[in-house]
Amino acid sequence: MVQLRIHLVRHGEVYNPEGILYGRIPGYGLSERGFEMAERVADVLPEKDPHLRALVSSPLQRAQETIAPLASRLGLPVSLEERVLEAENDFEGTRVTKESLMRDPRSLYLVRNPMRPSWGEPYIDQAMRVRAAMMSLRSRLAAIAAREGLDEVSGAIVSHQLPIWSTRLWTEKRPLVHDPRKRQCALASVTSFSDGSGTLDVVEYDDIARDMQPTQPGTGA
Repeated sequence: MVQLRIHLVRHGEVYNPEGILYGRIPGYGLSERGFEMAERVADVLPEKDPHLRALVSSPLQRAQETIAPLASRLGLPVSLEERVLEAENDFEGTRVTKESLMRDPRSLYLVRNPMRPSWGEPYIDQAMRVRAAMMSLRSRLAAIAAREGLDEVSGAIVSHQLPIWSTRLWTEKRPLVHDPRKRQCALASVTSFSDGSGTLDVVEYDDIARDMQPTQPGTGA
């Protein structure tokens, strides 16, 4: 039986001196440290898993810049995948603080229901679209394994914090509502899903850039 594995990689640190929630806004690329994180991914992931045969990325600049060194190292093309985009967020383009929420009645209205959440794309929708992208990649990997007679094959997808975390929570059958401060999905981290019952339901996490994390959390993911 072929062993299949998919790694969800969060992109590296973004250059964002204004501290805004950039979301899906174009033009937000990696910072200097973010590029170093991307190199770390290229160094560590092939050693962690030498069976990588397919690479996928969110279309956003920061994700493509993160996967580029890995693609170069492996000599593999990168497929862009809309289903692993950052979550939609009504606060996109603003600088969100506790004070700004209290000053603006519209902002208070947007945060009225953290269970959904009311300010953006539902957690379940994020998990379902990312899982769909993962299963599409799983089919590609299975075809590669069959064609080349491989016993083990893996792929990597560079995405964003909240979609990755929502997908992990759903996969582990945990509540999707959570405290954002407790997400286990650091910059350039790797959340790996491998086949247990045939549905990529065995999860492992590796904070491969733990020594490079910023001391202050940034805005956006």
